[in-house]
Amino acid sequence: MTIEIEKNDRVFTIIINRPEARNAIDRPSANQLVEAFRGFEADDDSDVAVLYGAGGNFCAGADLKAITDLQRILRLEETGDAPLGPSRMCLNKPVIAAVSGFAVAGGVELALFCDLRVVEKSAVFGVFCRRWGVPLIDGGTVRLPRMIGLSRALDLILTGRPVHSEEALAMGLANRVVADGTSRLEAEKLARQLSRFPQVCLRNDRLSAYEQFSMPFNEAMVNEFHHGVKSINSPELMDGLERFGKGVGRHGSFDDMAS
Repeated sequence: MTIEIEKNDRVFTIIINRPEARNAIDRPSANQLVEAFRGFEADDDSDVAVLYGAGGNFCAGADLKAITDLQRILRLEETGDAPLGPSRMCLNKPVIAAVSGFAVAGGVELALFCDLRVVEKSAVFGVFCRRWGVPLIDGGTVRLPRMIGLSRALDLILTGRPVHSEEALAMGLANRVVADGTSRLEAEKLARQLSRFPQVCLRNDRLSAYEQFSMPFNEAMVNEFHHGVKSINSPELMDGLERFGKGVGRHGSFDDMAS
């Protein structure tokens, strides 16, 4: 098994463990990644996932060294699972990428699949596959423009140039920059923070943010309202209001926010 799972509290950590290949993904790894994320989605005891690459690199994309027969090595079908596995999935719970070393080619796309990216200072993003004629086929040309804007996305997509952590943070590709060797620790810490919030409301707001991309403004506003009503009707709201009435969270404090 090249994909490992560790669970702690309500955090579900998925580890790509092919350090000898800079965690490049072959077809067995892609299949295991899909099953890992399906397991997370179905796990009622897990609220947030962390995706991490073992051995100092996040992911170098598809395993080009293994590619002699594309159809055999990578899944190349327009429906179902993506070539690198989970990239087409629409999860109901958040995922955080813990990025160290190289997140390049398809590795960028796996990082973009996640909701948030906690990035080590020496980490490097890049569409390095530009040099070899290997396309972005796991959502890169879709998610990257939506995340950082078309002009910046095209700079990365067309040139393939390396993007270091501080520039990634400035353009919105990274959400946090942390010390080298701490991305998993910090991503899991952030995941635990998210898991402490009322989950029905968090997931509904997250879903509305994603769904609005395919909707006109007025329709997106109505969709947001529908999701909001579900949250208002959840028992979580009364519990939250009771805790607020007892003084929890006053003056902007996020201490003792366990739902």
